[in-house]
Amino acid sequence: MPEPLPATAMASADAAVIDIGSNSVRLVLYRLEGRAIWTVFNEKVLAGLGRDLPQTGRLSEEGVAMALPALRRFAAVIEGVRPQHVFIAATAAVREAEDGVTFCERVAAETGFHVRVLSGEDEARYAARGVLAGHPTAEGVAADMGGASLELIRLGKGEVGQGITLPLGPFSLADDSEFDAKKLRARIDKRLKGKTADFETPTLHAVGGAWRSIAQLHMAMSDYPLQIVHQYAMTADDAHEVARFVSRQSRTSLDRTPGVSRRRAETLPYAALVLEALIEKLALKTVEFSAWGLREGLLQEALSAEHLASDPLIAGCTTWGARQGISPLLPGAVQAWIDPVLPALPETFGRERDRTLTTAACHLCDLGARLHPDHRVELVFEQVLRAPVPGQTHAERAFLACALNARYGGPSATPQPDVINRLLDEEGRRHARALGQAIRLACDLSGRAPQLLAGARLAIDDGTLTLTPADGYADMLLGEQTRRRLKSLADTLDLVCGD
Repeated sequence: MPEPLPATAMASADAAVIDIGSNSVRLVLYRLEGRAIWTVFNEKVLAGLGRDLPQTGRLSEEGVAMALPALRRFAAVIEGVRPQHVFIAATAAVREAEDGVTFCERVAAETGFHVRVLSGEDEARYAARGVLAGHPTAEGVAADMGGASLELIRLGKGEVGQGITLPLGPFSLADDSEFDAKKLRARIDKRLKGKTADFETPTLHAVGGAWRSIAQLHMAMSDYPLQIVHQYAMTADDAHEVARFVSRQSRTSLDRTPGVSRRRAETLPYAALVLEALIEKLALKTVEFSAWGLREGLLQEALSAEHLASDPLIAGCTTWGARQGISPLLPGAVQAWIDPVLPALPETFGRERDRTLTTAACHLCDLGARLHPDHRVELVFEQVLRAPVPGQTHAERAFLACALNARYGGPSATPQPDVINRLLDEEGRRHARALGQAIRLACDLSGRAPQLLAGARLAIDDGTLTLTPADGYADMLLGEQTRRRLKSLADTLDLVCGD
């Protein structure tokens, strides 16, 4: 296990993870800014190293022939980028193959990489830590589907619990015969027998490329408006329906499915059958998909305790907003200044979570500073809705996008009403709009100078919203624009605007 890196070392650094899996071999380059983790480069080859493992006990010769050139290329990329931290890990196929050690020796000889072969326990733990990295409050069971194995790991209260590794990856289930769903279900049930009692849970957090493909297929089938897999959730009934649909498709049909590659189509029906079995045997009610897993788990274990304790949504919004070059004191000053208004806002996600989202919105309060004013509303809305910032549900993404739309004077309909109306109810939209208008009032009143916010006080008293200047500040702060901003906020909150 790598030693935890000090907070100062991880405050701003580049990192690379090479993940040598049973199906894919992948290089991901990250920019680490404290707890905020940004993916800046992602390349994979679906080598299928574990394809022949059940029959031969060895790595696929074709897979090795594809993996080694990819790894040589990855070595060249890493040599060019020179990231401060490099993690190289192999999982089930290399771990279990009789020629796994020989493969690692060839990798070392041809690339200089020293591959760390993860145990099943390590693989499960890192996958679970990756889920928590992207969703710190995740509760239930993480299920990481690789090419050769399935890891089930308990999650709760931000901690990783017990886990097991099972031979339920597509390559472990396949044999030389034709795909036979009935026989495969029996095989899956046999391998799950006696293993699931400790993992019954309402919520499954699904990790792995095959299950992400199932999520994307469900999005297409349901005409879902936001094509983001991370924290996409569906009911167990919906998940069972789409899994059954996939498991009954012919290989030719899956090959023609948009977004499903030929090699992914090879493994997708097996993953669907396993998902069906888990829904039934774990008594699931919800399946939520995580785009974060083992690779992010490796990074997570390297972070300092200080960074691990922070919220990934707040960390992402803080570093993203800070790039605009505004005063680092502005977000906190804005939140403190609008605080008297917050109790009047409708509750949307629970008071504690609403407070977190308010903090996130305040850190994005000047996200559009360097964007063209004619397109600022649309650009900020689009960026916030689809930002690669973890730790938020799809409804929360819609909430923040609505808030930033209002912060820049966008109409209540927002640039994409069909998307927002499906993700966020009317009260949530009104809450977000009022929050954005309050932030706009604070930023425009002060000219984005945090010290000027001390010159006026916002308050609600007996159904009236008032803005009271300190002595000597009335002419400087209470112009016509400020009055318009105050009136808009009062109207959204159904309050009287005080003079």
